Amino acid sequence: MRDIDHFIGGVSVAGTSGRFGDVFDPNTGRVQARVQLATAAELDAAVAVAAQAQPAWAATNPQRRARVLFEFKRLVERDIEGLAELLSSEHGKVIADSKGDIQRGLEVIEFACGIPHLIKGEFTHGAGPGIDIYSMRLPLGVGAGITPFNFPGMIPMWMFGVALACGNSFILKPSERDPSLPVELAKLLMEAGLPAGVLNVVHGDKEVVDAILDNRSIKAVSFVGSSDIAHHVYSRGTANGKRVQAMGGAKNHGIVMPDADIDQVVADLSGAAFGSAGERCMALPVVVPVGEGTAATLREKLLPAIAGLRIGVSTDRDAHYGPVVNAAHRARIEDYIQMGVDEGAELVVDGRGFALQGHEEGFFIGPTLFDHVRANMRSYQEEIFGPVLQIVRAETLAHATALASDHQYGNGVAIFTRNGAAARDFAANVEVGMVGVNVPIPVPVAYHSFGGWKRSGFGDHNQHGMEGVRFWTRVKTVTQRWPAGGVLDDSSFVIPTMA
Repeated sequence: MRDIDHFIGGVSVAGTSGRFGDVFDPNTGRVQARVQLATAAELDAAVAVAAQAQPAWAATNPQRRARVLFEFKRLVERDIEGLAELLSSEHGKVIADSKGDIQRGLEVIEFACGIPHLIKGEFTHGAGPGIDIYSMRLPLGVGAGITPFNFPGMIPMWMFGVALACGNSFILKPSERDPSLPVELAKLLMEAGLPAGVLNVVHGDKEVVDAILDNRSIKAVSFVGSSDIAHHVYSRGTANGKRVQAMGGAKNHGIVMPDADIDQVVADLSGAAFGSAGERCMALPVVVPVGEGTAATLREKLLPAIAGLRIGVSTDRDAHYGPVVNAAHRARIEDYIQMGVDEGAELVVDGRGFALQGHEEGFFIGPTLFDHVRANMRSYQEEIFGPVLQIVRAETLAHATALASDHQYGNGVAIFTRNGAAARDFAANVEVGMVGVNVPIPVPVAYHSFGGWKRSGFGDHNQHGMEGVRFWTRVKTVTQRWPAGGVLDDSSFVIPTMA
């Protein structure tokens, strides 16, 4: 049985806790490896290594830090086939989707390569008599990232790419469900020239998460996961004086106007609702047709599209999606499907009981479609995180907008229409952090920022883009004067002004 070790100080480090987590092959249902689960003491030791390495890295000029990231990008691109296969073997998403996962992370690395420009401060010459003022963006020290299972390549790179570029050292706590890829990324950073100890990977469960939130040397924590845990991370981290960004769950809506191109909507929904088996925080699990005519047409065209979805093992190049990550998650999805039935929603397509020939023990689940879902149903109010699409019918655009705006989550939303005025008004007024107009998964490019509202995001800064640079730095402002003489006058005893 393969053991997945921590990566601390530039080397693999076996754990001492004696505790392990099982890492499954979702295609077969079998355990393929064990991952070390660290203690709080092991986490603290890794933080000490990171704290020792950070000052020298911060003193490295930003151009040289950027060169490490440029080389890292090249190495990941060199190895992307093997990295994608490794990701798929533990997560279950198909190879093409795993490559997309890694590529979206690399796009943030590309953004972070511009760090010499991104951290330039401001300067005012002659702000007062002989006085100049300038500001500097400086690293925080040791940062930490706690990442989810659904994007084991992209989200770690979202976090450590910008944090390292800004001069911080980093502790990464990846999901224990698919932990191998983050370790490989750390090794590639070492190959790219990152000094030992600047990036460390510590595996673990709640014990390590709480140790990160309590460790005084960690100055900032970035988290992506469920909303309940995001709230815990934000509350405990900020109570301990840390800067925290915590991204939570989602229930994204797709508003379909009567003038929309329904064939295009169906094609978009097929990927956005069922791609990656629905295990995306930016999936589109709720579709809101406006008007009964729109709903009838949409439903009629969705059925053959769903019937045509191909479910296969993660290495099947023709599969649209693969298994979910483990048996517990599959059971959770199936429980939500039964909940929807019990609540009175119409189960149009039932994905339960799906078995892939030759892989009957794998964690597969078929696509599921509900119609006549109501806003008071718990199965609508909560995040299912699986290949389940719910139709919630709306009478008007105002009604559809209210559904998305009133939901507890506010991560993403999309509107499908040919009406520019309606789309513009919707984008301005819907209470959601990221909006797509005829774009089903509105994840911003790396030089903009990613973040939701309400219970989808806790904290004042979003991920990546300039928001990420602001999160991983603090500003120091210097007011300087070089006087010709040391004459003291009465004005030295009053508050300085520029009058």
